[in-house]
Amino acid sequence: MWILYAFCSALFAGLTAVLAKIGIQKINSHLATALRTVVVLVFAWMMVFIVGSQSSISSVDSRSWLFLILSGFATGASWICYFRALQTGDVNKVAPIDKSSTVLTMLLAFLLLREALSLNMLLGMCLIFTGTLLMVTKTGSGGGSPTAGGRWLLWAVLSAVFASLTAILSKIGIAGVESNLGTAIRTAVVLAMAWGIVFFLGLQREIRGIGAKSWLFLGLSGLATGLSWMFYYRALQEGPASVVVPIDKLSILVTVAFSALLLKEPLGWSGILGAVLVLGSTLISELPVRAAAETK
Repeated sequence: MWILYAFCSALFAGLTAVLAKIGIQKINSHLATALRTVVVLVFAWMMVFIVGSQSSISSVDSRSWLFLILSGFATGASWICYFRALQTGDVNKVAPIDKSSTVLTMLLAFLLLREALSLNMLLGMCLIFTGTLLMVTKTGSGGGSPTAGGRWLLWAVLSAVFASLTAILSKIGIAGVESNLGTAIRTAVVLAMAWGIVFFLGLQREIRGIGAKSWLFLGLSGLATGLSWMFYYRALQEGPASVVVPIDKLSILVTVAFSALLLKEPLGWSGILGAVLVLGSTLISELPVRAAAETK
């Protein structure tokens, strides 16, 4: 079932980027991150009480608390960088860079978690890197080039680095912790971090000027994020991080498709080829694990 959970995570994660892009067009990215996190936190704790895992919070050991909190900070940093990049760059360029964190996550899973790194996975990593490069350097997508639109490229790269740290820290932190409870704890850390930045910069005064459309799409993007997290950390709890993460990164395909339909961001042939390579890399990375599971 963890494979199905990972694919559901990819679907909702892909929707998150497009919904958030629409919602943050006229809002400071830090404030938008803080507002979205409120929605995610409500959804996360609602799931905790639905499954009845709130009673187990007292049994979470200090090691799990430490890594859940660290993963929350990493998530917050990733979100801040991601939505800053998303505000000035094209969705179908920012998202592939962010999702390239797959390569670093697989390497860290091998080095720190002692997860196997097969030849298929190495090939998949190469395809992910090549596909991401093709999607980012495609022509005809307007104002999101590496030399225009500000520092979106740097923010997107930082987002990928923190996202990879999030996956590893979360994998360690949720060992022995119910996945919904782990997600809720991490989200609370992200919320505190995001609103700390908002009040430090004095952005809370801008809340009154947010329009109805922005509120709607920020709310929807927060809900999509909550659903994505719910499935992602359930998959991460039951399956290997080196396979769950690549499947989750298929959200690139969802993001690119919806950015073309809703945001009218063109997708050239190099972008399509890059998306195909990303899909192929996921299948290559996943098949050995599925075969092993089926023989047990």
